[in-house]
Amino acid sequence: MNRDEKTLILFKPDCVRKNLSGIILQRLLGEGFHLRGMKMMQLNDAILREHYAHIIDLVIDDEPLFPKLSAFMQTSPVVALVLSGPGVITRVRTILGPTNSMKADKGTIRGDYGTNSMLNICHASDSPESAEVEIKRFFKPEELFDNID
Repeated sequence: MNRDEKTLILFKPDCVRKNLSGIILQRLLGEGFHLRGMKMMQLNDAILREHYAHIIDLVIDDEPLFPKLSAFMQTSPVVALVLSGPGVITRVRTILGPTNSMKADKGTIRGDYGTNSMLNICHASDSPESAEVEIKRFFKPEELFDNID
């Protein structure tokens, strides 16, 4: 496992509106990860189209997913953060549980606080390659700090 591995996490609007950001951050940092950057931001259609390009044409139950997802992701600011640590990408995704909160075990973040596949508290990068792209999408280099441990 790479000590310098990084991941992007977004505390989604349901997390922010339920005032869970501090609890979720505490759970993640309690795993020994290092906080490298953090900010609150209001997302717009342009960044969401880029971020969700891989599912932009996805249709579920005869309805396109992206318009609902985009509208939801703009209902409140999100909290974006970058964490680092050994195996952080896999470990964070395990701590979160499956994307569909209804299938997540209690004790995982989504199992404890999520509602469904959209209202699932957090987004987290799923690979080193996507983490690199996503971190650059949400953070400028000067907003990240690698010199603190």
